Amino acid sequence: MTAVQPGIVTTAGSVTSTTRTLLACSAVAAPLFAVVSLTQAFTREGFDLMRHPLSMLSTGDLGWLQITNFVVSGVLTIVGAIGLRRVLHGTPGGTWAPRLILVNGVGMIAAAVFVMDPGDGFPAGTPLGQPTTMSWHGLMHMVSGSIAFTALIAACFVLGRHFSRGGRPGFAAASRISGLIFALGDGWAMSGGPAASLTLCVGTLTGMAWVSVVAADRRAALR
Repeated sequence: MTAVQPGIVTTAGSVTSTTRTLLACSAVAAPLFAVVSLTQAFTREGFDLMRHPLSMLSTGDLGWLQITNFVVSGVLTIVGAIGLRRVLHGTPGGTWAPRLILVNGVGMIAAAVFVMDPGDGFPAGTPLGQPTTMSWHGLMHMVSGSIAFTALIAACFVLGRHFSRGGRPGFAAASRISGLIFALGDGWAMSGGPAASLTLCVGTLTGMAWVSVVAADRRAALR
């Protein structure tokens, strides 16, 4: 680090400040997505968390709210993945965890571009029951979502290895439990079981929330 005059930020200080900003983006991604999604879930007419996935909020006259939510949260996730790559570099899981989280962010943006089909009474006025056909963008939404979900589930388990090797058993266990909750919620939703959309919601928000916790923890460690 080169000497500088008082009041001038050093190169190392600038890098640390930038990294903290990147990690802050990751830390706020999950709370932002959850608040915007759940607020709509409980206020938009006809929406039922027991039957409708959060992605269906992208349909209807107010669909732009959830589309924007997906895009903004996806961008924050991608930016945060860059910060995580910086602080995890050279550690066990430090290469793949950020990569998987970045894929998750890209998948969220793709899910916003390719909107899910309306169905089962939502938006209000849509016939009850699942659609008999799927549009091309509905299919692409499913593919994008599957990639995003798989990447985030895998990232949780990779982070579990990172913290286990780093001597933080509590964080290691939380990482793996978060990944397991997400995997079970996604699997149950794919099976079409009762309250499938609710279990998917819980799993998704759990996985996202854990990445935010990890980012906040790494950011605090830079102080």
